[in-house]
Amino acid sequence: MGQYTPLPQQDSCASDIDREAMTSNSAFPHVGKGLDKEPDDYVSVVPVGQEHLADSLPPHESYEGVHRWDPSATWTVQEEARVVRKTDMYLLSWICLMFFGLQLDRGNLSNALTDNFLTDLKMNSNDYNNGTTIQLVCFLATEFPVQLAIKRYGFKQVLPLLMMLWGTVSWGQAWINGRASFYVTRALIGACEGGFIPGTILFSTYFYKSRELAVRLAAFWSTLNIARVISSLLAAGILQMRGIGGKPGWFWLFLLEGLLTVIIGAIRLLRDDPAKGLTALKEPARLKDILNAWRDPSMWGLYFVGLVAYIPATPVQAYLSLTLKRIGFSTFNANLLSIPSAVLQIILMLILAYSSEYFGERTFHCFFGEFWLLPLLAALITLPSGGRNWARFTITTMISGYPYFHPIVSAWISENSFDVKKRAITAATYNVIVQVGSLIGSQIYRASDAPYYYRGNKVLISICALSLVTFLVQREVLRMFNRRKEKAWKAMTVDERAAYQADHEMRERDGNKRLDFRFKY
Repeated sequence: MGQYTPLPQQDSCASDIDREAMTSNSAFPHVGKGLDKEPDDYVSVVPVGQEHLADSLPPHESYEGVHRWDPSATWTVQEEARVVRKTDMYLLSWICLMFFGLQLDRGNLSNALTDNFLTDLKMNSNDYNNGTTIQLVCFLATEFPVQLAIKRYGFKQVLPLLMMLWGTVSWGQAWINGRASFYVTRALIGACEGGFIPGTILFSTYFYKSRELAVRLAAFWSTLNIARVISSLLAAGILQMRGIGGKPGWFWLFLLEGLLTVIIGAIRLLRDDPAKGLTALKEPARLKDILNAWRDPSMWGLYFVGLVAYIPATPVQAYLSLTLKRIGFSTFNANLLSIPSAVLQIILMLILAYSSEYFGERTFHCFFGEFWLLPLLAALITLPSGGRNWARFTITTMISGYPYFHPIVSAWISENSFDVKKRAITAATYNVIVQVGSLIGSQIYRASDAPYYYRGNKVLISICALSLVTFLVQREVLRMFNRRKEKAWKAMTVDERAAYQADHEMRERDGNKRLDFRFKY
């Protein structure tokens, strides 16, 4: 084949049909052949599943490669692999760099805590918690507006602009002088970061199949952990600059890392058009679309997962460096000792995501990641106060480095959303709910419970148990929906199934409620 011919975007993840299903002139090559047999003999004649829902619908008129569209185009596995590698090189690497900038400015506050940040500003742990809460509230307030702006004005304009804005606020933190300015900068950073993560996830779904997405999202979040490692190394050195120019070490930390993020955001390499699309990429989402996405019961369990599942590790991770210093480690060592947990999480997250993609399974992989935390939190509760610094360090490292399954859940939501517009809304909704969970998690460790947080850890264990039950319930709900669809599908004749799949208007209206769509779990 001369060159890769991009094809239209439609189901599950946008790229599923582009490189898999559109390999013949007919979407139903077997229909009409051997129809003298009983309907039950044709379960595979009219195929079921997201990967088989494509047909020869032409792309939207605004699609830049519409003159090259060819529904009969075919390609080999090797040719497809070359396209995926090229996409990884040009797209994945750049998005990972943007995620690096995101984490650099999100994580440097944790590093600043080890340099007497709270003492210098005459604040305590409760003030720090309040600042985190303010940041998350502002993050939530801008999540949907930013996501809708991305859908309306395009990725290449909005995402780099967001980076430059929060990078500017980040280096501006160097001049904060008290509680009020701390709260203001937290609010501005949260507002500027809102919508960035679901926006990049949506952008990625335009290029990757659903079965490829979890591993790529794991690569994004691995970048966050790589940033944690690099940030800790940078902090260990930069914080030694305390006294230069009469400034504390955290002044230079905020200034230098914020400027780096601005530079990354200023280099705009993203394109809005992924060379595929049944609908205009900048088509705005309406209130009706948002309400329709929220009414989908297949998503409710995953939304609740986003609310509770990440809370058990949230306060442990946020207070890791500060806890290490409080139990006797120096500023330098406390920052360096936060690195092993980041490295551990990178390894476990990639292994878990790859395994999920390889076996095509979501629920029990997420269940494993959550269950990992349960005995470790129990160990923190039973560990006596005082001393045992290395034992406490080992346990908190294992908690902070747990197999992070957020990429799997994000891919799970994407592949069960069916259409592009709904995927944008569900991604934003899920991320908003995750941030609400982070807000809750940020308030569990209280100053009165320091430094070992026995009361807080008991709360975390309860939430962990609730999350495990939620995963199992969500799995059974999706299986129930699939059984109902299968029953109705089997009651149809082959001709009825073919006619059903050929009804383009119904197809767009029904979305993931279609009888030939099966939820992944």
